[in-house]
Amino acid sequence: MLNAIVWKLRTGAPWRDIPERYGSWKTAHERLRRWSADGTWDRILEHVQVHDDAVGEIEWTFHVDSSVVRAHQHAAGARKPGTVKKGAPRVRASRSLRSRVRRSGGPAVG
Repeated sequence: MLNAIVWKLRTGAPWRDIPERYGSWKTAHERLRRWSADGTWDRILEHVQVHDDAVGEIEWTFHVDSSVVRAHQHAAGARKPGTVKKGAPRVRASRSLRSRVRRSGGPAVG
């Protein structure tokens, strides 16, 4: 199961695409979720760091990724307060106001 979790995290593929040789994707997902919740991954990392630092064979290198993740496509172009779309009327009368204007033939009062 550990190989299934590592494969999924390394490739970024969906859980259902885990190769059959690693076993059930549901089991791998459940194990990752459970180990994340109970601190198993933290203990494994701590053990590996202490062991490798003691041996002195591994150099720890950290990389910072500057990728940008966009919001949902509909969140990208929201109107800001006080802005008007080009060609849009600045003031829109309500439906009831328009109907009162049409019936009376003049401006609606009150």
